[in-house]
Amino acid sequence: MNRTHDEGQSDDPDDQTAVPRSAREGGHDDTAAPIRTDGGASPGDREDAGTDEEISEEEAQEMLEGIDRKRTLSGWAAIITSLIAISFSVFQSWLAARGFDFSATLPFVGEVSLGALQLLQVNAVHVAFALILAFILFPPTTGHGTFATRLGRIVPTLASRLGEGHPVTRVASGLRRFVRWLAVDPERERVTPLDVFFIIIAAATAAYMVMEWKEIQQLRVFGLEAGRTVAEYFGPLGIVAEAISAVGIPLADVSYPFFLGAVGVLLVLEATRRSLGFYLALIVASFIVYARWGFLISPDMPLIGVLSIPEGTWANIVQNLWYNTENGVFGIPVTVSVQFIYIFILFGAFLEMSGAGQWFIDLAYAATGTRKGGPAKASILASGFMGTISGSSIANTVTTGAFTIPLMKRSGYRSEFAGAVEASASSGGQILPPVMGAAAFLMIEFIGVPFSDIIIAASIPAVVFFFGVWVMVHLEATRANIGGLDRSEVVNLRSHLTRGWFYLIPLVLLLYYLLVERLTVARSAWFTLIAIMALLSVVAAYNERNRVPLLGSIVTIFVAQVAAYLTTGVGVIDAVMGGSGEALGITDAAFAAAGDLGIITIFVSLVIMLVRPGLDSPLLELDEAVDEATENVSGMLSRPSLADTSAFRYVTFIGKSMDSGARTSTEVVIAVAAAGIIPGVVSATGLGPNLTALIKAVAGGSIVLLLLFTAIASIILGMGMPTTVTYIILVSLLGPAIAQASDIPLIAAHLFILYFGVIADITPPVAVAAYAASGIARSNPFRTGTKAFSLSLNKAVVPFAFALTPGILLLRGRGEEAAVVTGADIADIGYFLPEVIIPVAGVFIGVIALGATVIGYLYSRVTRMERGLFAASAFLLMAPMLLLNAVFDLGGALGLVGNVPATVTVDLAMRAAGGLLFGALALKNRREAEQGKREAPSGSPEPTD
Repeated sequence: MNRTHDEGQSDDPDDQTAVPRSAREGGHDDTAAPIRTDGGASPGDREDAGTDEEISEEEAQEMLEGIDRKRTLSGWAAIITSLIAISFSVFQSWLAARGFDFSATLPFVGEVSLGALQLLQVNAVHVAFALILAFILFPPTTGHGTFATRLGRIVPTLASRLGEGHPVTRVASGLRRFVRWLAVDPERERVTPLDVFFIIIAAATAAYMVMEWKEIQQLRVFGLEAGRTVAEYFGPLGIVAEAISAVGIPLADVSYPFFLGAVGVLLVLEATRRSLGFYLALIVASFIVYARWGFLISPDMPLIGVLSIPEGTWANIVQNLWYNTENGVFGIPVTVSVQFIYIFILFGAFLEMSGAGQWFIDLAYAATGTRKGGPAKASILASGFMGTISGSSIANTVTTGAFTIPLMKRSGYRSEFAGAVEASASSGGQILPPVMGAAAFLMIEFIGVPFSDIIIAASIPAVVFFFGVWVMVHLEATRANIGGLDRSEVVNLRSHLTRGWFYLIPLVLLLYYLLVERLTVARSAWFTLIAIMALLSVVAAYNERNRVPLLGSIVTIFVAQVAAYLTTGVGVIDAVMGGSGEALGITDAAFAAAGDLGIITIFVSLVIMLVRPGLDSPLLELDEAVDEATENVSGMLSRPSLADTSAFRYVTFIGKSMDSGARTSTEVVIAVAAAGIIPGVVSATGLGPNLTALIKAVAGGSIVLLLLFTAIASIILGMGMPTTVTYIILVSLLGPAIAQASDIPLIAAHLFILYFGVIADITPPVAVAAYAASGIARSNPFRTGTKAFSLSLNKAVVPFAFALTPGILLLRGRGEEAAVVTGADIADIGYFLPEVIIPVAGVFIGVIALGATVIGYLYSRVTRMERGLFAASAFLLMAPMLLLNAVFDLGGALGLVGNVPATVTVDLAMRAAGGLLFGALALKNRREAEQGKREAPSGSPEPTD
């Protein structure tokens, strides 16, 4: 009989009432229904499987939309939304491929130019696209909120007191109907008139930036008041502004650029409220209010006097927040979104829609599903793989959890534990290279280092985190005698790799472009995107009948392209059109032709798919969302047979990927636009240095207190905000203090903030990823959150470890002098062994000690006293300098000790002490298990991994 969530194992390893699962020999229960990892219903599934059934892809998508509060549109609204989203992705793809110059040479047409845009204009268009999509995808209100509910009581109250026929009641009832028509969308299925109005204004802000660039340049010198008034700008239509002014609202004489800037900032706040929540919008708005009235704080006030700022005007504030690429809405965060974040989200969307997500999940189960506690370990691997695609904790949790959580429950894990494992592993996607969360790309601009350095620095801590969760699920499986799946229930690893090996090529290419070729992030992502499209085109056109003409044609055209570059210096098409250049050498010609290989492959594959529309594509397994879109579009065109053609499916795949990428990016772009206001206010008001001085004074010179303040602030802010926003705010407010008050490298300080922002996703009381997992596991949300936090405890310790020991991040040096290790550093054994190898080994061993502390089990039960000793050994192994600094800070405050002896020798001695303590405890625990002094699960097989 399968366990439900209230029949699971006890959380307490000392609880002797827990029944060991000795009947599950080898991890397989012959009476259980066969388990599939592809989301389909297995033949033996019972109708009453209840809470152990996998939720369908549609249910998972509905759950994700419910968490995101998005609309479900249909008809023309859905079509227009998709067209806008695809246009957004096309615009960003052009930027990645060609830059800000919108000109191209077309065959038989010649040069076509639409002009070039400046950075501020590009950023404005980028944000306008996101605003338009936000107003379409997120309703103004569903009418179920606290404020709307109270307003809804007005008419019933008037009717009960005055009567339904009373004029006041009738007027109020009419107003209610008008407001509901104007802005209320209770079912999340219609675009309201208010949304349309906001969309028009958002488009107008971008149009002004693009069309009136000369005026904007003048405004930077003379101020917003020098711009044309609203009445002047609209010409004959200015009579509307005059009419509004006549009723007491002085709109006609207001500077039009000031009006657009102020309205634009308000639109960003409204989009933030809808998509990211009221509290983030309130925080951002409070900074704007502070920028205007912060001068009222007297500099003589105790403690908060440092927050006093000079008086500012609304015109200056709007100019700084809206017409500026250094700070404000279009500042560095949005610039990073334009250049890096969007194209990587699009890369993830293409990879997901290609079917890579399900392939990676099946790969994880094929690799680990049959091991002890296999479903949980597969969940960790699957979440890691999906993290490289999505970079979102919630999306990762829902997508992979729909398959992994039910399997974990069936194998014997408690519901809370199963949900916690998925949430914990999924939250690691934002810290796992090469495709990390959006905050990682912001580091490029904030720190000024290549993304390749961030990837290298973040690699070991990310591996440590996933290893730590792995250790804990293994110890739990050993404690509760939870086996793995039968080999018949998972796909064969070799055949699975043979069938879908091409899904690994984009990730390998991305690493090659970033780490070997050292290309920019945008170019690397763009080339990888072309590679995905080329690979999928070949897969769509490939079968036994077509492989010779397909591959032969690609090779032939490639050779012709090389020959054209050798003889004319240009490609085949340009040469045919009469173009010419300087002839290239054989090596340069081959590289030039290789750059065109993706386009050649797509062209040849499409020709074959069009020539043979009914061809069979045995390797093509696109995501279900693509298949659904294919059927919907072919149905709308009244050509249902199109859904069976490879060419149509391939084109739909591209469109759906662009659509999905834009929708996913909307919240990220809104988040960075809103969060950019905060550093804009800090910079424009001169608050930064004063705030840094305040933080340093409160910390009292203690690096431990400073890091603790940062960690706590990250978790608190991150509980209600996206990690990206948390990162931007804390880097703006606390980053300078950390850099000036310590010798912690900048990369380490920024990764420290990022790690604790990620932890917030699984930290109660607002553990959004854990609560999403609990919805799938049908478990207690709070208990799932606390368990997820405990499983991710190493993610809270490791940041302190690498902040005080940069070698863990593969950094040499401290402060601004820190740099990623080179080959010469690795060859320097006197440095590399004590400052990199030993600390990294200590962190890995310490994670095992931490696992024994949290799970309460190693080879046998661990007593509470031993848990405390294991915890001590974990801290000594992982972060000895944290303990040392804490002791010396306390001793220094009492006047008992001096400065911290920050020497490598002390660090090594403390790690050695931690290692000896852990070894003694582990040896004692194993000996007692062998002697039977502490009961181990009966029938427990020896660990196989």
